[in-house]
Amino acid sequence: MLFWHGKKSAIAFGLVLAVMLWAAVGCAASGDCPKFLAGHKVGMVQSVLIGGASGLAASRKNPGVLWIHNDYGPACVYAMTPEGKHLGVYNLAGAKNRNWEDIAIGPGPEPNVDYIYAGDIGDNNAKRKDVTIYRIIEPNVNVGQASVNVTITNVETIVLVYPDGPRDAETLLLDPLTKDIYIVSKEGTSKVYRAAYPQATTGKTTLEEVAKLHWGMATAGDISPDGREIIVRGYFGASLWLRPKDGPMWKAFENSECSIPIILEQQGEAICFDANGAGYYTTSEHKHQPIYYFPRDTKSKN
Repeated sequence: MLFWHGKKSAIAFGLVLAVMLWAAVGCAASGDCPKFLAGHKVGMVQSVLIGGASGLAASRKNPGVLWIHNDYGPACVYAMTPEGKHLGVYNLAGAKNRNWEDIAIGPGPEPNVDYIYAGDIGDNNAKRKDVTIYRIIEPNVNVGQASVNVTITNVETIVLVYPDGPRDAETLLLDPLTKDIYIVSKEGTSKVYRAAYPQATTGKTTLEEVAKLHWGMATAGDISPDGREIIVRGYFGASLWLRPKDGPMWKAFENSECSIPIILEQQGEAICFDANGAGYYTTSEHKHQPIYYFPRDTKSKN
């Protein structure tokens, strides 16, 4: 969520700094970088219920389904197609939406089961004592279904505390290989925090700061289904990191990043790989926003 509260000058400076840093680090990317083609519009968010889209995730168990959510209002996720067709509202019983800022899909406690992770991690004024990740087993959805409104009752709550005090964040990552949860902060230089698996669903867990980006104002991110690539975006650019062959995922942020294409959106705060990692989607806050897709360049050696 882009939120001024008298801080317009500071945020504007942060945005300019982020653009400058993207330009600088983009030149450092190695020849191993995967290539993606320019994005094109594949649809539009059709539901009037979605006006603050801050997270996007592609289902792997439900072909052709994307999950999306608002950063305000009811504690629910919405299912839609990449063309933007509304498929349903899935309410999380007992959950609250203080400021949901990102969503992820991946493994969890039960083997061979996909989970949705909804990140209530936004904190514009950096005053929250803790943040919350809600975890549910991903519901079954069919692209041909009529729109539904259902309530999910088995909702797990993961409460996290930063080791260095409250901060705003809009990026949630779930490592499909280790089940570790990562949060990337939204500040002048974005920090990366980890909650190692298994995450407690009672009490509070203190996050571990593990890395920093070379730029700031991160607004969304995702890890590819095979766990090999990590993408993080801001309002004006996006970067990709390759997972190191040895060592934990977060070590990727110590290496050179790859600049990847993005389209300037009204308030771009959502990005996700598709179900096969063959490309990625983006969309923006505000109603009836375009949905863009950036396919992998299959003709490139990388």
